[in-house]
Amino acid sequence: MESPVYIQIHNSIKRDIEAGKWAIGDRIPSERELAISFGVSRMTLRQAIQTLVDEGILERRVGAGTYVANQKVQEKMSGVTSFTDIMLAQGKTPSSKTISYHVASPSLSEKEKLNLPDGAQVLRMERIRFADDVPISFEVATVPEALVQDFSKAEVTSSLYRTLEEKANLVLGGAQQTVTAQVSSERIADFLQIKRGDPILRLRQVSFLQSGEPFEYVRTQYVGTRFEFYLER
Repeated sequence: MESPVYIQIHNSIKRDIEAGKWAIGDRIPSERELAISFGVSRMTLRQAIQTLVDEGILERRVGAGTYVANQKVQEKMSGVTSFTDIMLAQGKTPSSKTISYHVASPSLSEKEKLNLPDGAQVLRMERIRFADDVPISFEVATVPEALVQDFSKAEVTSSLYRTLEEKANLVLGGAQQTVTAQVSSERIADFLQIKRGDPILRLRQVSFLQSGEPFEYVRTQYVGTRFEFYLER
């Protein structure tokens, strides 16, 4: 299955960065220039750029354009804990609304993060996560399609971690997590019922089974005033 056009553009820009066409801190061409170069609409090009921003590969600077992101100091957080379990532990009722759910070819980033072989497919889903019916986060989660092909959409979207533990008898391990701050885009603001430009906490996480095999690559944007992270040392 051929990847969506925006994923193909994502892959092309990522390859160019890795090949040294643009170095860390360099400004990339404008969306208009890139849209013309790739022969696509501004909307499609913007979606490709946003995926790279969400992955921390690019960063937007208000009034200045889009740049290859600088490397940031990373703080290690421990454990793999599901959103469902976090909310239940705080006495809140978790729920989610699925925005998209489809099997597709992985992007280069997804293939690398999940250590996928050539030809492997992924399930990519977008969800809004709620606590007591209040939107907390917007999540894009990617998992190997082979890992969840025997489960229903409801089983996967309600709580992926519980489904893997209870129905696939898999033991979850640790995670690699990166948290950065940003402001919300118009699309994310609409989903989370906030204003465009409001503060967002962005989490990028690769989750592993106890065996060390990566099983999930997730990019989540949390409403800054409704969620906080804490570290245990």
